Amino acid sequence: MSCQPSVHLGFVLDPPLDDDLRERIIAVWVAATNAGGAVGFVAPVTAAQVRPTAEAAFAGVDAGIDRLLVGVDAGGLAAFVFVTSNRFDLKEHWRVLKRVVVAPDRQGRGYGLALLAEAERVGRALGLTALQVTVRDGHGLPTFW
Repeated sequence: MSCQPSVHLGFVLDPPLDDDLRERIIAVWVAATNAGGAVGFVAPVTAAQVRPTAEAAFAGVDAGIDRLLVGVDAGGLAAFVFVTSNRFDLKEHWRVLKRVVVAPDRQGRGYGLALLAEAERVGRALGLTALQVTVRDGHGLPTFW
């Protein structure tokens, strides 16, 4: 008998980054940070503090340099990750997964694993050689990954 959680998560690569989606991503990013997530900030944070970093990430997607992968479930935006270029020609064969975020109210459902599996599928479809994930120490994440 499997102990795997049930995953009902769909994925969209490079969804239109309209104002609504930008605000939903920032809201999930803030919630994840304030719940203890190591996604670029130290809690507590506000949307105003996250917005400049988020807008820089959105600009890379808008420019076609980076990719955005979102996970959605029946409740809407549940997870996201930026698949970012190294912006260096000799490293164009691999990318960095930045801001691997699962909404705190959706954690424990296998969404993180599903998001990373989809990111791997996307990387293979793009012909990439490798994907790198960076983690902040002190949260037990190196052991998790």
